[in-house]
Amino acid sequence: MTDGTMNLNDTVFGKSCTGKRNNNEDALLAEKAGDGYLIAIADGIGGHRAGEVASGIAVTTLSEEFSNRYLEGMSLDEIGSLLSDSFRVAHITIETEAKDDKDGMGTTLVAAFIRNKSVVIANTGDSRAYHIRDRVLFRTKDHSVVQSLVDSQQISEDDAKHHPLRAMITNSLGSSFLVDIYHRTLQPGDLVLLSSDGFHDYVDEEVITVADKKGPLSELVSELVNEALRTSRDNVTVVIYRAPVEK
Repeated sequence: MTDGTMNLNDTVFGKSCTGKRNNNEDALLAEKAGDGYLIAIADGIGGHRAGEVASGIAVTTLSEEFSNRYLEGMSLDEIGSLLSDSFRVAHITIETEAKDDKDGMGTTLVAAFIRNKSVVIANTGDSRAYHIRDRVLFRTKDHSVVQSLVDSQQISEDDAKHHPLRAMITNSLGSSFLVDIYHRTLQPGDLVLLSSDGFHDYVDEEVITVADKKGPLSELVSELVNEALRTSRDNVTVVIYRAPVEK
């Protein structure tokens, strides 16, 4: 996608920047979906701008599939299944379109549907979702080689940040397909933050923790993106949902 922002009444704000790359292969989604909000980030893989095509297919397909099939009153398990099914449709579409100069294209995809105090998260690849309060309470687990090394205790979390294989993912839409589903419960003021690896590979969780979370979301997102752009060599995309504060 081209650089840009998405703003939904200071409840959701997203920003994507090309950074030091020649083009932006990240794609961003932030929209009202029935009685909730659907947010997502895709980070494309492939040369000749094929990654940009794949990430665009991912967020467009997710939006269409989810909005066409979502019914108010669905259980959280049903929402998780709908997200998983929508990811699979996007995966099949990308596989079908991966021909000629787009051969081998793929993308990560992380998405969250937030309704009232409940969040359902779906993830494929190494883009991430975070649940943040006064600290990071939760993040999705990367589908990556270095995450496997961390899980098997061959390297530490700190080692993973600088490992030469940190860019190698084990699952994606368009290749080896797998979706993880998570459920979280929010308190007023909590944040759901999604990011591409151009952000979280270059910004420590401590930076997210100390950022001002009570001001305008546009300022918070811009602060975090600008922090990543200082050192990131990749596209940088962040979208944040903030749970309403009860008055």
